Amino acid sequence: MIDPFGRPITYLRVSVTDRCDLRCTYCMAEDMTFLPKRELLTLEELDRLCGAFIRLGTKKLRLTGGEPLVRRDVVRLVESLGQRLGQGLDELTLTTNGTQLAKHAAALRAAGVKRLNISLDSLDPARFRDLTRRGDIEVVLDGIFAAKAAGLAIRINAVAMKGVNEDEFDSMIGWCGEHGFDLCLIETMPMGEIDSYRSDQYLPISVVRGRLRKNWTLEDSDHRTGGPARYFNIRETGRRIGFITPMTHNFCESCNRVRLTCTGTLYMCLGQDDSAEFRPLLRAGASDDELESAIVAAIARKPKGHDFVIDRKRETPGVARHMSVTGG
Repeated sequence: MIDPFGRPITYLRVSVTDRCDLRCTYCMAEDMTFLPKRELLTLEELDRLCGAFIRLGTKKLRLTGGEPLVRRDVVRLVESLGQRLGQGLDELTLTTNGTQLAKHAAALRAAGVKRLNISLDSLDPARFRDLTRRGDIEVVLDGIFAAKAAGLAIRINAVAMKGVNEDEFDSMIGWCGEHGFDLCLIETMPMGEIDSYRSDQYLPISVVRGRLRKNWTLEDSDHRTGGPARYFNIRETGRRIGFITPMTHNFCESCNRVRLTCTGTLYMCLGQDDSAEFRPLLRAGASDDELESAIVAAIARKPKGHDFVIDRKRETPGVARHMSVTGG
């Protein structure tokens, strides 16, 4: 699959549910209305659609949500997709908030998952509860260490927020170094209505990186995971830190990915609204050839990039849908 700008599209992110058991303040409103279950693709429909992408050249597949592990029987989907590893698919990964990992880590590893991204924006229990509105950090930590014990490589994802968690990045680097985890800091993105203004939270990663260099030696790294993070080696810990900068330096020129929602909507760009609908095709009994033709037609409409501006309209997000709809 090649988009109109000559970029190979080899990475599919699949949201298996819009539901989440946390309510992170930067991600969603406290009183969320989630989709009726009848609108979600079945696990079998998701598996079939992913299979079509793999036949067309998808090499990396990441399951996301919402929180993917709150979907009933989702490990069954992971196991089915895992059977495609080495049969066109090179990597199967998962992004999770960690709350369900203690139950599922071993099964994920057995199904072929080797690496996880785990969202953790604070190591302080009270702050973590405030940020998530309901989370218990001990449950998440239990999940993280269950994943480590199962042999899963772990990257901790933290959204960098001004006046919220910016005083914790040094301690997070130290903690990740102690336990053998990589860390990735992410700029907040203007997606979906929340209960505050993201312009108040926005912290440029360029500022964060400058501060970190006072205490840590950041060395250029050629490490890549197929996503948008730019990595540095941290000499003092022997681990890596990644930075994702959709605002200060977008990564659109090398974009290799598209996003499939739990309802079968394909977004060709995280920051644009153009989409293609696959649920009607699946439920009308479309053949594999028809599915693949529809995917190719959608990729042919992939835009050059997003136009996120964090403070362009203070009261209005750049994209109306929440990240939990598109897949975090």
